[in-house]
Amino acid sequence: MTKATRKRHPWRRRLLTGCGLLALVFLLVTLLPVLLLRWLPPPTSAFMLGHWFEQQGQTQAWTGHPRYQWVDWHDIAPAMRIAVVAAEDQKFPRHNGFDVASIRDAIRDHLRGGSLRGASTISQQVAKNLFLCSQQSWLRKGLEAWFTLLIELSWPKQRILEVYLNIAEFGPGIYGVEAAAREYHATSAAALTPPQAALLATVLPNPKYFDAAAPTDYMLERRDWILRHMRQLGGPAYVSDMSE
Repeated sequence: MTKATRKRHPWRRRLLTGCGLLALVFLLVTLLPVLLLRWLPPPTSAFMLGHWFEQQGQTQAWTGHPRYQWVDWHDIAPAMRIAVVAAEDQKFPRHNGFDVASIRDAIRDHLRGGSLRGASTISQQVAKNLFLCSQQSWLRKGLEAWFTLLIELSWPKQRILEVYLNIAEFGPGIYGVEAAAREYHATSAAALTPPQAALLATVLPNPKYFDAAAPTDYMLERRDWILRHMRQLGGPAYVSDMSE
């Protein structure tokens, strides 16, 4: 662009400058919390806050603040680590945040008339639960993809799984494996057995519908399926080498 052109169209320069500043602010606002949570335990999550606001003034199964207690990686039973990977995202140690094959299959099945099923990885679920609301929209999906990219670039796999285990919802108002272990098995996250861990993992697709305290026949079958896949993946060793 020549000097004469810039003089004739000063609004273009202002527009470009404004867009550049907005992009820089967006980058800083989204990147900073991701970098901080690389080391700091999240005090809460967007899903916890959203559910707390939703239940204010309503009669639900729980009232008040969500039950949530952070526990470090080494205080989570190895069986629980592999259980959620076996149940939710078996390619987790190998992918870069997105399971492209599963996404492609889900889209193909939907175009053929099937229901649109989810293909979210554990990394995507961390991005969604930690930073975003539960409302479905293309904007939210775009932001989810952006936060997933930032998380995968900034955190090791072990940290992603550690955060997921701590913020995942296991029942109404019950967030994280420590609260779930105490609620449903009267034990700590560190002491969970493989069957207990697999049963907790069965509720993750729909924690408001499935109840680990009263498992249905489907949930028990699903638990046994998860246990088989935990063994087929090689047990806890499958995720034990994702070091900091």
